[in-house]
Amino acid sequence: MATYDDPRILRAVAHPTRNRILSELSAAGSLRAADIARLLDVPANQASFHLRQLAKYGLVEEAPDEARDRRDRVWRLADEEGINFRTGDVLDRPGGRAAYAVFQRSAVAWGHHLVDQALAPGGDHARSVSEHAVRLTAEESRELSSEINAVVEHWRRRTQGPHAGADDGRQTYSVYQLIQPMPGAAEPQDRADVAASTDEDD
Repeated sequence: MATYDDPRILRAVAHPTRNRILSELSAAGSLRAADIARLLDVPANQASFHLRQLAKYGLVEEAPDEARDRRDRVWRLADEEGINFRTGDVLDRPGGRAAYAVFQRSAVAWGHHLVDQALAPGGDHARSVSEHAVRLTAEESRELSSEINAVVEHWRRRTQGPHAGADDGRQTYSVYQLIQPMPGAAEPQDRADVAASTDEDD
């Protein structure tokens, strides 16, 4: 997994459209700009612009071995295992705190959006929302995170392929993982009255 400490790169991935492009490429393995435009419901030229911006920072690259001809441009992550940031190093660099603030606002907004969508009634696709309380040491929490990541990685690789952009009945699902010490108790009126674990197949 590629690790970065450059605030400019953190700002680049904080952009919601670019972050979504990185997610789609991670899930699919490789995609054309037209595939990305369709998946994100944005104009093709907008998808191409964001791909070029990500390529400028070395986050994505062309995959000429997967192209049909010289004019066909297929894109993939520069590191197939994804990207990671050394938060402490980013914060210590000039502009790092401002870049992290932008990234944090974007990440929090996306997290709220995911939870809102997951708990919304109805919908056309299977959804699963779970919350579990587990007593762990710090080392055990890292072990649990590693095990969950391995399961998700197995499924990501299993469903990637040369036809990931085609209509094969699949769509990109978000697997949103959060493992942390239990925060302070929320006020009763702030907590949704839902079961600790729910599964919904619509």
